[in-house]
Amino acid sequence: MFLNPEDTLKHLLIREDWHIADLGAGSGAYTLAAAKHVPAGKIYAVDINREILPFIKTKVLSHGHENIDFIWGDIERPLGTKVGDASMDAVILANTFFQVEDKNSTIQEINRILKPGGKILFIDWSGSFGNMGPREEDIVLPAAARVLFEKSGLVFKADVPAGEYHYGMIFSKK
Repeated sequence: MFLNPEDTLKHLLIREDWHIADLGAGSGAYTLAAAKHVPAGKIYAVDINREILPFIKTKVLSHGHENIDFIWGDIERPLGTKVGDASMDAVILANTFFQVEDKNSTIQEINRILKPGGKILFIDWSGSFGNMGPREEDIVLPAAARVLFEKSGLVFKADVPAGEYHYGMIFSKK
């Protein structure tokens, strides 16, 4: 089974007034799923691909959600998300980490925008699966991902089921 954003998001225990950043928003699947959970909150869909943002916007607005900001930003740069310090209750980083060149900078940016006690839903590919997924050399195995996040002071909370081809984890900021 491929990723089901609704199934993985339920592990965050989202409150309706949260502010959530979907970093590397891509197709907008997690942006759309999260928007349903925060009618009194806000979603920030951040992607480096400027051309994909109008697509995400059209998709999300067609479902009647207006609580979303669409941001062209670089999650690998300090302040690159263009989101305020300690302003997010949660961050979603789904199917993105394998593409990131500077993983430590990305984690630092996540740490910067998270409120104390804020949560991270981290989902990534668990293998290449005969090139159905990313290149084998781009895969970040769960143990290595966990070390990177914990080294940055984030706290591992739980593994999250993420289908046959992915793994998931929740971290929090102290």
